[in-house]
Amino acid sequence: MNLMKACTLVSLLAALPLSHGDLRAADSGSGPTPPAGFTALFNGRDLTGWFGLPHFDPRRIDTMPEDTYAANQKSFASHWSIENGELVNDGHGPYATTRKDYGNIEFMIDYKTVAKADSGIYLRGTPQVQIWDYTREGGKWNIGADKGSGGLWNNSAGAPGKDPLVLADKPFGQWNRLRIRQLGARTTVHLNDQLVVNNALMENFWDRKLPLFPRGPIQLQTHGGEIRWRNIFLRDIPSEEANRILRGQDPDGFERVFNGRDFDGWAGPTENYEIKDGAIVCKPGKGGTIYTKAQYADFIVRLEFKLPSGGNNGLALRYPGSGDTAYVGMCELQVLDDHYEKVRGKIDPRQAHGSAYGMIAAARGYQHPVGQWNYQEVTVQGSTLKVELNGTLILHGDLAQVTNYMGNHPHPGKDRVSGHFGFAGHHDPVMFRHIAIKRL
Repeated sequence: MNLMKACTLVSLLAALPLSHGDLRAADSGSGPTPPAGFTALFNGRDLTGWFGLPHFDPRRIDTMPEDTYAANQKSFASHWSIENGELVNDGHGPYATTRKDYGNIEFMIDYKTVAKADSGIYLRGTPQVQIWDYTREGGKWNIGADKGSGGLWNNSAGAPGKDPLVLADKPFGQWNRLRIRQLGARTTVHLNDQLVVNNALMENFWDRKLPLFPRGPIQLQTHGGEIRWRNIFLRDIPSEEANRILRGQDPDGFERVFNGRDFDGWAGPTENYEIKDGAIVCKPGKGGTIYTKAQYADFIVRLEFKLPSGGNNGLALRYPGSGDTAYVGMCELQVLDDHYEKVRGKIDPRQAHGSAYGMIAAARGYQHPVGQWNYQEVTVQGSTLKVELNGTLILHGDLAQVTNYMGNHPHPGKDRVSGHFGFAGHHDPVMFRHIAIKRL
């Protein structure tokens, strides 16, 4: 199933009516007060904005029969309650699931659990930020419980983020606070004000060959013992802020290759480009490949780009200085509007944004809306490419393994070991800024 369709189906299912039954607060009080900029996802009185869904692959949601959905809601009502403004689960039943889907967020939640309980928080419908009994008596030290809660437990063994950096759990009977920031798949977790996951890529548990879904619901897991939740607050992070956080300050080894004022250090048909607001822009109706005078072998390039509707450009990687970089360079890494087909017609998957043109297709659906800036980081090492778009790894491939080419057109330059970096314009006013390269 199409990845974006799967996320949409989560929203469609969540929109079905839910009878809250006896899910009413014993003492409603005035409700929780979110910090500035945040909204409360739980009002402390009832389950408005939530429904029940078990551990379930979101790509299969459209196959769930109506009677199964109804049974989930009945079970939801029987295992969840509200006491003194707290959302309480008895350790069983479907998970409390937001009716809305979320992408880039900052999320805060308090929880209190009991010995031998095991729970967690699903992000974008995917497991999970782990919560469990960290003591030896809990019986799960053999699978990492001794390291504490807050880790991305369903990441692959040894992957960053799977194990928390520190043990930060409070003793049973005390409230714990999680603060989670997710930008694309890049996930940072603080537990009780201690950093336990630092900017790690959250894997797609449902299919590890695919990136994490671009959007999805938040789910509060039920598993093995009572858990209480309160102060559930969320803030959507706009694209400009997300880019700024992902880009950060240029770390050691990165050199700015564009000064924001002129084409000093660049060659090629620079007359076909202009500089606006500190960005390189291809002039409408013009094109050609401009490139750095410096050459690079293995490197990481970080930049931001902004596309018009139907916009088309490309990153020239290991470009020799003349010719069509898609074939004579290592590759042209596509810079293309994700909705290109709606504007200009069908394309091969190996032409989509982030793809090694004509050779390896990238995952789609991770751009910000047209007219907004996107952040991208590309790693070129030997014959391998990694492309991270807005915090999500959309391509990781080895050009040396490619034997099937779009249109059976050979790519003699794919084995180049060094060359220039540049932009391959195709008549559209695509913009680039904050361009920095680190040699490896």
